[in-house]
Amino acid sequence: MGYFIVVIGQTVVLPIVSGIIELIVVGGDPVLVFAKWWAFWGVGTRLVLAGIVQVSGGGPTSAVLGGGTPSIQEKQLTSELGVANIGMGVAGLLALVPGWTLPAAAAGGVFLLIAGILHLPKKNKNPQETVATYTDLLVGVVIVVFAIYTVIRAFSG
Repeated sequence: MGYFIVVIGQTVVLPIVSGIIELIVVGGDPVLVFAKWWAFWGVGTRLVLAGIVQVSGGGPTSAVLGGGTPSIQEKQLTSELGVANIGMGVAGLLALVPGWTLPAAAAGGVFLLIAGILHLPKKNKNPQETVATYTDLLVGVVIVVFAIYTVIRAFSG
């Protein structure tokens, strides 16, 4: 149950609440405000936390790879994925630095979008995998839409 609360919090609740608070208090372009908070929570905190879990013992990722007790290779792969997640997550945390939202969000957002797409056809996903798939897609789509919006805005003046 804790997994679901954390993931839904990071990818839905906290970005929306943070964005609403910022818009009320400071104002701004809603697309840019919400993108910043989705990058911070959905990419930054989510991938750092996932990476820490993976590096520290694999969590559910190791079990998904092998279906049983993970082999040494599966544990190593999970640990390496964890390090990559930490790196992308730290970049996502930098989305709060003015002007850094797009570069901070890009790698992690694209990663989550592709991961979600690759998980879609998998049959018999457990509830954690299902939540991970659809929240990956949500964050990835938000970041890609933000990137397109930012590029169009930059070129149109």
